[in-house]
Amino acid sequence: MFLNFFHALKQKGLAISLSEWLMFQDALNQGLVKANLDDLYYISRMILIKKESDYDQFDLAFEETFYQIKSDDIYTKQLQKWLDTSEITELNQEDMKHYMNLMEEGKQDQEQVKEEFLKRLQEQDREHNGGNHWIGTMGKTSFGNSGANLGGIRIGGKTGHQSAFQVIGEKKYRDFRDDRVMDHRQFQQAFRKLRQFSTRLDIPKTELDIDQTVSATCNQGGFLKIVMEKPRKNSVKVLLLMDSGGTMIPYTSLINDLFQSVNKSNHLKDVKSYYFHNCIYSKVYKTPECENGDWVDTEWLFRTYDQDYKVIIVGDAAMAPEELYAKDGNYRGPNDGMSGLEWLLLLKKQYRKVVWLNPKMAPGEAPWREAETEIKQLFPMFKLTVKGLQMGMDVLMNSKTKR
Repeated sequence: MFLNFFHALKQKGLAISLSEWLMFQDALNQGLVKANLDDLYYISRMILIKKESDYDQFDLAFEETFYQIKSDDIYTKQLQKWLDTSEITELNQEDMKHYMNLMEEGKQDQEQVKEEFLKRLQEQDREHNGGNHWIGTMGKTSFGNSGANLGGIRIGGKTGHQSAFQVIGEKKYRDFRDDRVMDHRQFQQAFRKLRQFSTRLDIPKTELDIDQTVSATCNQGGFLKIVMEKPRKNSVKVLLLMDSGGTMIPYTSLINDLFQSVNKSNHLKDVKSYYFHNCIYSKVYKTPECENGDWVDTEWLFRTYDQDYKVIIVGDAAMAPEELYAKDGNYRGPNDGMSGLEWLLLLKKQYRKVVWLNPKMAPGEAPWREAETEIKQLFPMFKLTVKGLQMGMDVLMNSKTKR
């Protein structure tokens, strides 16, 4: 049984070392687990798992081994992608009344629903939303999530009406995973990586230099001589450029959290924030409304904020090809005779460290995301998740990263 557990953990991609496994075996031999699966769960997780982002995979391995529950064959990555939605379909009074009658009469055949679900799973070959037959979202079938059906099987998603008799693919530790969308606290944690301390700043000597004080005191035969030094301050400066409006509207709350987190990161030497719509052109806006006239020249931006600024661009790169390549592709303002791509090349030339954070990166090089594919060739691009932001911060702070 425990050998099966070890193999299950490995199959989930968890890095379990031999010393950790032997420590777990030692805990069993010492009787720390009193024939109780709850004790076994917490002891094994404490010893074998090194980071919270692995909790979900550990749970799957534990359930598969000790409860004989295996959901991977059903809840595949493809199905998970199809069922990824954050909206819940509202129920009307007629649907609610119908469901309550079924429950009272005991006519909801759970086994029949399960059989139909497995049959649909074998037949389905694409995503479905809003229907009444396939596994999907926002519909009226008994399987999927975020729909108007009460009862049935919820697959992934968030609980809406709390009526499903079975849930597949639920993640208890979603907040710990490194592939989830960021929240305010995690933004702040990630920005702590932007630290580059220096004593060469033009500031007063206000901190006690203990080593030099001891040395100077000894040199004076024991008479105390206080030596002060400049405090070490973070020298990192950040320029934040954010896409606003259009296809970025669904991410308004996320971008606002990012803005608040950067500006509240008081350990940074300087933070400047500007906005653009779809692509950066000859003007960048002062506010997210991106109103004509409420802007500054992009060339002024280059002159004012030197190459030591680390640039974070946030946007979905979802624009028509002409918005990127045409010299008159900016339909909201001036281009000044250059295409969006040429302005991005100027920005790349001006700043040594630039990363692009994308809240909805397309997989691979999707043909309908031509602009995104082009921009990936210019700047390191990461998805706006916990892991993606951490990778972006590593790039900004890596002195060996090529421009």
